[in-house]
Amino acid sequence: MLLQTNLKHLETADDIKSAIEKEENLIICCGRMGPMCLPVYAAMEEMESSGEYKNVVFTDLAFDTEDAKLIRMLPEVRTFRGLPFTLYFKNGKVVKATASIQSKEQLVDNVQEVF
Repeated sequence: MLLQTNLKHLETADDIKSAIEKEENLIICCGRMGPMCLPVYAAMEEMESSGEYKNVVFTDLAFDTEDAKLIRMLPEVRTFRGLPFTLYFKNGKVVKATASIQSKEQLVDNVQEVF
């Protein structure tokens, strides 16, 4: 199941593992096409298309897929209750994780903080 965004879609466990291993600065937004997730996807799309964050790879992942358990089971998100889960990876390590709706300003702050 693909999310209806213009972000790069991660679909399989291999996609997830490969992106985490390969990308220096990676954001994975794991969610659904719902009211708490849509603003985050839109902000990420806007950030990506602005060209200001060429050093960051913006991706999405459908929360309800079997392969998304790789993200859902990470210690950094196990206690999260709100969607989406937004994870920031630097050189294969989680450096920040947030849950629930985030504004573009919050996402920009997070990117500037960790990347």
